[in-house]
Amino acid sequence: MNRGFSRKSHTFLPKIFIRKMSSSGAKDKPEMQFPFLQDEETVATLQECKTLFILRGLPGSGKSTLAQVIVDRYRDGTKMVSADTYKITPGTRGAFSEEYKQLDADLAACCHRGVRVLVLDDTNHERERLEQLFEMADQYQYQVVLVEPKTAWRLDCAQLKEKNQWKLSADELKKLKPGLEKDFLPLYFGWFLTKKSSENLRKAGQAFLDELGNHKAFKKELRHFVSGDEPREKIELVTYFGKKPPGVLHCTTKFCDYGKATGADEYAQQDVVKKSYSKAFTLTISALFVTPKTTGAQVVLSDQELPLWPNDVDKLSSSDSLPLGSRAHITLGCASDVDAVQTGIDLLDIVRQERGGNPGEEVGELNRGKLYSLGSGRWMLRLAKKMEVRAIFTGYYGKGKPVPIHSSRKGGAFQSCTII
Repeated sequence: MNRGFSRKSHTFLPKIFIRKMSSSGAKDKPEMQFPFLQDEETVATLQECKTLFILRGLPGSGKSTLAQVIVDRYRDGTKMVSADTYKITPGTRGAFSEEYKQLDADLAACCHRGVRVLVLDDTNHERERLEQLFEMADQYQYQVVLVEPKTAWRLDCAQLKEKNQWKLSADELKKLKPGLEKDFLPLYFGWFLTKKSSENLRKAGQAFLDELGNHKAFKKELRHFVSGDEPREKIELVTYFGKKPPGVLHCTTKFCDYGKATGADEYAQQDVVKKSYSKAFTLTISALFVTPKTTGAQVVLSDQELPLWPNDVDKLSSSDSLPLGSRAHITLGCASDVDAVQTGIDLLDIVRQERGGNPGEEVGELNRGKLYSLGSGRWMLRLAKKMEVRAIFTGYYGKGKPVPIHSSRKGGAFQSCTII
């Protein structure tokens, strides 16, 4: 049975809350201290994104109230999908398989229509369930923000027993608690660009590849990009590096591997990380670069962004002493047989060469700045006017599965490349 969702109109019917909070002033209450509610720049930036807010928490902890405040804050272009609408009892997902199928179908319909802000209200305490949602977010290129209530009683089963509308006992609530006591860490944290900023940067990157591919200095160095003895006079770099990276363009800060990577928990527990999560930032791009393996954008981190940057990632060897943030970049593409993690390694190699007093040879001017050859098939376009891109600091929670990209090698066969 379809509860609360009209296939004809594709709109959700209003939900009646037992404990409804007025949206007037609600976002200023202590338990509503989130950047996406209070920070005006963040609210404006999220208007340019596709975001899936996934609420997590025990029944009675304040999820539904928080979900409604988010909807009220963003208004037009926002939809809430609530497990309550489908009369799903918390913690019994297996007994409500048909109801969850309907919920997921309705959520996917919203994603397909490109609803700007989606709010999913459910306990979401199981990893398996979260992975299903992350896969859907990947499919429709939504960035994910995990949100848990900040109410003082959110993990107090004695109080929650009195507050939850399902009349669950303290023992029933305790069975759900283990999945919510520890933060769910992403594959990696980073700044995720808005749709508009992603489009602008992709266009700039493709224009650079087109100009570079036609430049006489580059044509003399084609051997770094062409394998075999077959003579070539030109190469289509846009094709060589794939048509475009999948998903949302981003600048990775910390690779966490869902908490398994060294230092992941320590990074996630930092006060600056917690306060910055879901907050908007403006990143500055100083250059675009190409190597035989990758193409990317160099990011110059500000004083507000540097505290989120790990202090152990700007080295190629133990003897390196490069400035903090030297590795900051946005991957724009990679060759068919190259993992995207290589982009940061390529940039560090370039920065180390520049710090050693060899910034490369200036070989001409392109539309956006001066072109430099750094040898070994490496090229740098230092921008005359730095680009600014808007982004949200959050995590990528999907599997990072390889996606097909078109390769110019070996007859244009489709191979895979993971963008990180």
